Amino acid sequence: MKTAYDIIKHILRTEKGTNLLEQNKYIFKIDQRSNKMDVKSDIEEIYKVKVAAVNIINVSGKKKRMRLSEGRTADWKKAIVTLKPESKIEVT
Repeated sequence: MKTAYDIIKHILRTEKGTNLLEQNKYIFKIDQRSNKMDVKSDIEEIYKVKVAAVNIINVSGKKKRMRLSEGRTADWKKAIVTLKPESKIEVT
């Protein structure tokens, strides 16, 4: 059985994520096999907050070259989590 920490990998600290903090939205890198219901319950369990909505985006890996061979970085999944107005996550 997977724990909450297996599904929620870490919070993403990007420029876009910083701008979304004003709207009470947070971006997380999540497991490829997780869904919205898993993410919502695990965020509420880990951070003790109330989640209003979850949007999930599949991010394709980028093409990379190493001399003569071509490769790709791994595909991954991110979740944009909107919290209810009374909730907040302390981002350090």
